[in-house]
Amino acid sequence: MQIADHKVVTLTYDLSVTNDEQEKQLVEKAEADSPMVFLFGMSGLPEEFEDQLKGKQPGDAFSFSLTPEQGYGEYDQDALVDLPKQVFEVDGNVDAEMLQVGNYLPMSDNHGNHLQGKVVYVGNDTVKMDFNHPLAGMTMHFEGKVVDVRDASQEELDHGHVHGEGGHHH
Repeated sequence: MQIADHKVVTLTYDLSVTNDEQEKQLVEKAEADSPMVFLFGMSGLPEEFEDQLKGKQPGDAFSFSLTPEQGYGEYDQDALVDLPKQVFEVDGNVDAEMLQVGNYLPMSDNHGNHLQGKVVYVGNDTVKMDFNHPLAGMTMHFEGKVVDVRDASQEELDHGHVHGEGGHHH
């Protein structure tokens, strides 16, 4: 079976990014015991990532790179935001464990959109958050193998994500 829209795809891969010295640096591995499983065409992954995999079948190897424009965009300085520390209060208290530099926190904007923010700096009255995707501004290099391709169930298509092993559990 070939990778196409509405197929559940299982991959193993190494993801490297090009660092400031233009050297590849390994940042993520999806191995056989914890592969990446996603619903092709409904994954929310960069379009070019899916385009590189389309038509491949179990056992096929892949190796490709994505520029920032093809991936998660350039790093946006405007996505660095200073928020009042009181935003993080729960019952009048701020959880110091939560507000550690480097932590990712689930947040939502004024319109109810959910986003992940990374704590960059904690001051006396403000917290600097970075709402860029962690891979924004980076050239990504993928090397891996297609492990499995199967038809998505109607429930998976209705929900827009994979269920069961490697997927979402309700």
